Amino acid sequence: MSHWAGILAQSNGDAAGGMIIVIVYLAILVLVIAGFWKVFTKAGQPGWACLIPIYNTYVLLKVVNRPWWWLLLLLIPIVSLIIAILVMVDLAKSFGKGVGFALGLIFLGFIFIPILGFGSAQYQPIARA
Repeated sequence: MSHWAGILAQSNGDAAGGMIIVIVYLAILVLVIAGFWKVFTKAGQPGWACLIPIYNTYVLLKVVNRPWWWLLLLLIPIVSLIIAILVMVDLAKSFGKGVGFALGLIFLGFIFIPILGFGSAQYQPIARA
């Protein structure tokens, strides 16, 4: 056996650990996509809209009854953080949830989006003046 064959045959488990991370990431990704799909359908929007970048943000703004031009505000650094927080607070309110749930959407969205989508919360549009 050559020297190189022996080196190539050795493994310390890093590849398996990396694969586990990828599998967990993909599982969380599927869960969040399914959660957003359900949130959109509960709000009377097409569920598939969550799959299309930029358009999904436009639809989310429609769900929380915010104007389309807020998309442009999301392009501005710092302002985009404030807008994203406001949208998550409005999303929580749209489903009858409070500030605590909104904080969950902001900091642990991968958990709270599926809870919102698959839970019993009903969509109640926010009236804007």
